[in-house]
Amino acid sequence: MHLRDLTARIGASAEIGGVADGLLVTGVTLDSRAVVHGDLYAALPGFNVHGARFADDAVKAGAVAVLTDPEGRDQLADCEVPVVVVADPRGILGDVADLVYGHPSADLTVLGITGTNGKTTTAYLVESALRAHGRRTGLIGTVETRIGDERIESVRTTPEATDLHALLGVMRERGIDACVMEVSSHALELHRVDGVVYDVALFTNLSQDHLDFHDSMDDYFAAKASLFTPRRARSAVVCVDDEWGRRLAAESGVPTTTLATGAQAASAEAHWAVDEADAGAFTLRETATGATLSLVSHLPGHFNVANTALAALALLRLGIEPGDVEAAMAVSPDVPGRMEVVAAGGPEGPRCIVDFAHTPDAVDAALSALRDSTAGRLIAVLGAGGDRDRGKRPAMGAAAARRADVVVVTDDNPRSEDPAEIRAAVIEGAQQVVRDGDARAT
Repeated sequence: MHLRDLTARIGASAEIGGVADGLLVTGVTLDSRAVVHGDLYAALPGFNVHGARFADDAVKAGAVAVLTDPEGRDQLADCEVPVVVVADPRGILGDVADLVYGHPSADLTVLGITGTNGKTTTAYLVESALRAHGRRTGLIGTVETRIGDERIESVRTTPEATDLHALLGVMRERGIDACVMEVSSHALELHRVDGVVYDVALFTNLSQDHLDFHDSMDDYFAAKASLFTPRRARSAVVCVDDEWGRRLAAESGVPTTTLATGAQAASAEAHWAVDEADAGAFTLRETATGATLSLVSHLPGHFNVANTALAALALLRLGIEPGDVEAAMAVSPDVPGRMEVVAAGGPEGPRCIVDFAHTPDAVDAALSALRDSTAGRLIAVLGAGGDRDRGKRPAMGAAAARRADVVVVTDDNPRSEDPAEIRAAVIEGAQQVVRDGDARAT
């Protein structure tokens, strides 16, 4: 795209260097180390330093222009390429990348999944079912990015806007016609998914997490809810098992299908309800008509019944026939690190299962599911990540102590924090449950 056309579309101009006729922008990045010739380098304010500090490196690597804010402009007076200045470059970066890469998401069926827990599992379920239905699929999430059969390890749950639109562009080039992605609250708050309008947005649940980033649960909810607006989605599927889901369903700005499971299935006013599951098999019933889908959750735990039902309703939202939904959902995907059996158990040793559970609710749900299928002792090995919501650590320890017979507290990527302090917070929560006499663990 010509830089002159791009600046006209975003209502900006080059304040340094001017814009030469015919100057082409062929990519966008905010990482100076990733610049290739033809890129627009986005020099954004960072948590520690301003990206303008690295503009010279970007230009040497082939950047043909720089996008920045007034603070960045003050550091770029001698820049050798045009410098485009806007008040909030991060706020327009998604739209800029969408323009430069030629609106790739518009040529794909795109589904976005948000919520505290269950995003990854639900994304894998939807992607697997679409593939079984004959679609050529892509996947973007916490564990990996998939472009057809190619797998790329993920750096974050939702890529930066520049990387996201580039990935969607590659998917389009390779004949992918549907992309399923996880959408984090950070991504919504930091404009990473701007420029994408999701055909279906899905909501799993909301519980304590990321309160190091969001000021309160209401702020956390508001970030999630921003996905369910006409600017970002065309339709939605919302699980109303918790108060936040019910609130979201009431406030959603797009056509919304609601789902209730468990105790909520009988009392909530939802479009679809899960009838009682038996060994993973369950019936998904439309409350207004009585129409049903027969489905199986291949992963243990009631929460995976909810994830499976959400995935099925997303397929219905796309216009796939009920019988085809049942057939597509019969395929069982492997979901790395989500109730993943790494040792089946038997005479030579215990059954070992790995789960990503990183919130109090997720720890409780995972251990509750395993308690039901464990005849002997249930041993939980638990850690909490550093530089993340500190308030959830004692609650994670408490949840483990209530459900497991033995709790082993260890490290989980302490980042810049003292690992001993993180462990102490988790242990304190577990010990408080023991003191209160509410613990199973000893």
